[in-house]
Amino acid sequence: MDFRSDNVAGIAPAILAAIAAANAGSASSYGEDDWTKRLQSKMNELFEREVAVFPLATGTAANALALAALAPPWGLVCCHRLSHIEEDECGAPEFFTGGAKLAPMDGAHGKIGAGDLARFLDGYGFGVQHHVQPAAVSISQASECGTVYSVAETRAIAEVCRRHRLALHMDGARFANALVHQGASPAEATWKAGVDVLSFGATKNGAMAAEAVVFFDPARATDFLYRRKRAGHLFSKMRFLSAQLVAYLEDGLWLRLAANANAMAERLARGLASLPGTELAHPVEANEVFVRLPRPVRERLAGAGARFHPWVSAGADAIRLVVPFDADEARIDRFLAVAAAAQAPTP
Repeated sequence: MDFRSDNVAGIAPAILAAIAAANAGSASSYGEDDWTKRLQSKMNELFEREVAVFPLATGTAANALALAALAPPWGLVCCHRLSHIEEDECGAPEFFTGGAKLAPMDGAHGKIGAGDLARFLDGYGFGVQHHVQPAAVSISQASECGTVYSVAETRAIAEVCRRHRLALHMDGARFANALVHQGASPAEATWKAGVDVLSFGATKNGAMAAEAVVFFDPARATDFLYRRKRAGHLFSKMRFLSAQLVAYLEDGLWLRLAANANAMAERLARGLASLPGTELAHPVEANEVFVRLPRPVRERLAGAGARFHPWVSAGADAIRLVVPFDADEARIDRFLAVAAAAQAPTP
């Protein structure tokens, strides 16, 4: 019953097998291998256009280097105040951009609203030499509250960006989970809705360590080769990153894994919502459940071996439960049984 993060899960068997297969024999280094070439073709097919793909090993590197390609040192990047780039990346975006400033914004359930963004930018001092200059907007898909931007919401934010000549970045650490919820194609959810650059995540959904930065206009990526190398994120044995991503995309594995995680999160949320004194803090749209539980229930769960994080931003008595790709009904139902037993009257 470990729901601390989807990072606590292991590797999906098909991806582990792909790593082992890539280990046989020798291969060209620094991305000149067959797996990386195959990944490029798969991404072109997936997004229905030619894209520029750069495999990386961590989501922090993907986000920070993507933003470095979009924002100058005097730039401003708008994001939600709970976003990963603001809360959990130790200043990496500011470091790799050379000093660009993050502008955290509020928004219900972890999402920026296009109207709020427009009001902020409409009143901003563009061209004033004393101010950092807006350069990009970053949205998390799914958000840090487990909610998903609809295609229409993404498109509305992109329209504000275009009006002010800003780039739109999407942190897709849980992109597969969001896509399953949306029911949209990868193209519809990204570049067709106005996204310029995607941090494409796989680690949280069954990979060992594999992410990618995807530029929907390859012209934007002309210097990314050097940014990645200079940052120390160019893997010499890149085949092991690319092999993971190729296996992840093969035969829709990535969507099946995400669909299972989402379904188990929904089962968990339904069960918890039926218990007295519990309250969901955010809509459950991906694989995260934020719930306010009475203290005796939290203590009983912890005593039974359940692992989770308290989540103060969702309420003083709230916890976050992240359902990994390999969760099953038995794990969910055991957690629910312990929670229900904690509320049962003592004979």
